Amino acid sequence: MRKKYALHTYALPAYALHMAGNLLFPPRCPVCDEPVRLRDGLICPACKKKLVYVGDQICFFCGRPLPAEEELCRSCRKERPLYERGRALYTYDSAAGSIYRYKYGGRREYARFFGREMVNKLGDFISRINPDGLIPVPLSSRRLRARGYNQAELLAKEIGRETGIPVYTGLVKRVTDTRPQKELNAKERQNNLKKAFIIAQNDVKLSTIIIIDDIYTTGSTVNAVTEVLLKVGVRKIYYVALSIGEGY
Repeated sequence: MRKKYALHTYALPAYALHMAGNLLFPPRCPVCDEPVRLRDGLICPACKKKLVYVGDQICFFCGRPLPAEEELCRSCRKERPLYERGRALYTYDSAAGSIYRYKYGGRREYARFFGREMVNKLGDFISRINPDGLIPVPLSSRRLRARGYNQAELLAKEIGRETGIPVYTGLVKRVTDTRPQKELNAKERQNNLKKAFIIAQNDVKLSTIIIIDDIYTTGSTVNAVTEVLLKVGVRKIYYVALSIGEGY
């Protein structure tokens, strides 16, 4: 029987502490960044409508939104990605401001809402894969020190908390401090990531994994991580991202 992931419920003491914390330090809406009323949960009801979910008409491999009746995006028609398949939650344009604050503005608390939404909307996809683990795309040590957290790791931990899937944060390491991908074109992105990642342990016993990232654009980052995992014997690799761009 296929397992369907559902959000965990709180035991009474934990729930009481959770509610008390929300009263003292109300969460900020990931869209408008204003404090959210307790009855509204983790996002303003009006703001939630501004985040656009990726629809059903998507590329078979990368999950990029497509015009009607097309099965593959231009990029995947030209060259199939190294991973099996992938899915994303939001269109990048609708979530760009929120993701910028989450990634560069210290709003790490957004991860709770984003992670829950990823499980709510992409849980069926995740359950069909039945992965042995989740692997967040790592940051370089310099960037991690500067930022204070890895936004992909926070997402992976929230998804793992809600689904019970183990998260492996130290398996893949980023050993070169590459230029930000957003500054580069598609070809430069591929070259930028050559030899950027290594496997940090000798004995990898995972067969099926999901790579977790915040933004999927050309797919260069996910492909680079996939490549090093395939070399150590991981058989099936998928990805799940918070957002995905269009036009590739």
